[in-house]
Amino acid sequence: MDFTLRIELDTPYEDAITYVKDALKDQGFGILTEIDVRQTLKDKLDVESDAQIILGACNPQLALRALEIDPRIATLLPCNVVVRVENGRTVVEALDPKIIADVPDNLALAPVAEEAGQRIQAALDALGRA
Repeated sequence: MDFTLRIELDTPYEDAITYVKDALKDQGFGILTEIDVRQTLKDKLDVESDAQIILGACNPQLALRALEIDPRIATLLPCNVVVRVENGRTVVEALDPKIIADVPDNLALAPVAEEAGQRIQAALDALGRA
């Protein structure tokens, strides 16, 4: 099961983080959380790892629509967007919002998930043009 939307960039990791935040903002998403995976693994387990950050992105209007349909959707929010280095390239990968409708098997959530997916894909497409 493919559950992510993905793009590979030639952009340096640190620059990509800024570009991703801007592209998501242009699509109505705010960043609620930032988890520096490399630093967390170093701090908690004394393990070295490649650069990776998890951005918790949320579009408030879409989140509200989904929560009004099924409050359990809160467990699937925010939409995680990951920026990491893989084989020397910067990868941006986001959870495909269709999961929001698939997990609870609630067809009423499909239009919200579809719009969220279109907006995230538009953000990724904008990164590819930058």
